[in-house]
Amino acid sequence: MKKILLYISFLLSLFGKAQNIALQSFATGFNSPVEITNAGDSRLFVVQKGGLIRILNSNGTINTTPFLNLSSIISSNGERGLLGLAFHPNYSTNGFFFVNYTNTSGNTVIARYYVSSGNPDIANSTGTILMTITQPFSNHNGGTIKFGPDGYLYIGMGDGGGSGDPGNRAQNINDNLGKMLRIDVNSNVAPYYTSPATNPYVGNTGNDEIWAIGLRNPWKFSFNRLNGDLWIADVGQNAFEEINKTQSPLPNTGLNFGWRCYEGNATYNTSGCVAATSITFPVHQYALYSDGTCSVTGGYVYTGATYPNFQNKYFFTDYCNDKIKMLNSAGVITTSTSFSGNNFTTFGEDINGELYIAGITSGTVYKIIDTSLNNSDFELNGFSIYPNPAKEYIVLKSNEVNLGSKIDIFDVAGKLLISNKLNKNIENTIATNSLSKGIYLVSVETIFGFNYRTKLIIE
Repeated sequence: MKKILLYISFLLSLFGKAQNIALQSFATGFNSPVEITNAGDSRLFVVQKGGLIRILNSNGTINTTPFLNLSSIISSNGERGLLGLAFHPNYSTNGFFFVNYTNTSGNTVIARYYVSSGNPDIANSTGTILMTITQPFSNHNGGTIKFGPDGYLYIGMGDGGGSGDPGNRAQNINDNLGKMLRIDVNSNVAPYYTSPATNPYVGNTGNDEIWAIGLRNPWKFSFNRLNGDLWIADVGQNAFEEINKTQSPLPNTGLNFGWRCYEGNATYNTSGCVAATSITFPVHQYALYSDGTCSVTGGYVYTGATYPNFQNKYFFTDYCNDKIKMLNSAGVITTSTSFSGNNFTTFGEDINGELYIAGITSGTVYKIIDTSLNNSDFELNGFSIYPNPAKEYIVLKSNEVNLGSKIDIFDVAGKLLISNKLNKNIENTIATNSLSKGIYLVSVETIFGFNYRTKLIIE
């Protein structure tokens, strides 16, 4: 019997990780969500492709009145729309935030807005345009904007569309398409931004705003909030989806991520291209259309404290197969089951580094959680809890020999919230209606003095 238990434990160690990544519904009813971010407080801001920015509170409620409504000045067909949102690093004092949208002519606009002085949940409807970039096609608009650890605003620009980058825009240093742009938005003089002197083409041939070249469609990129590393998920052409990583401190030498010369690590069209030694190749790629994939959706490195198994792993997914993946520092991928019916378009990060994800089809924002057991012996020794996730109560089921004598429930910070003595029965019911929605640790002490632990989800 002991050998059988050891073998089961071994199998769980091999295959259990694939089941660790789970989703907890956090809020529903969004219309085509494409971005989730925070403003340095407990609120989340959800960007809807059609032009609304809505506030999602920490208790899962959604404000009735939008934070901002830009629906009248954007085009949202296809890949166009209101696509990006970034709050100034000094937002708490200056109230500035920035958006990325495609205007009614189909061109990319980067604009600055500011919050109302009388209501932190409402923005002023008048903005200031910093930059307009002509788009030759309706697709490959990029869309994400983020402030980097250097305080500058980074803007992900696609190559302008068309198969194979027909205008060779991504490799053209005199064109802002197919680039990562970097600008300093702390200017009170039109056009209300400057190009940092450390940008690679300032004072040289090439556009001053460019920080890196060779991107096809960097739909999502992010900075590790703890160490400043930059992660870019670049959508592929016909063969590979790729993920690029640049370690902090970020270089100012003019990186080239390869497109249209290379798609991932593979040669695509090297006519007139620089040597491969000058290319920054991805840290991970996967075959396009494998397992139903079609378009990578990049996320974040998990930097929260709730789920230790997630720490220092990069989360990403694909628009078409709805499986969430974790990439660790050794290049090993852990894949979840499929959460079908979502078409995931964006991840989000709250002020504590906890991660969220939204589906453009489902209109649901989920919290990403780890359902792995703290101690795999919990079930191996005959204990189980149901329902899990729970609401009003849970039932602790023991085996006939190793009965439980006490149950304790802690929050993720280690605070004891519930402590009940157990009847010497196989099943005990414990009320949980005093617990708020979230993740908890359950500890069961047996009649023999042993302790076993597992996680409980309250929804």
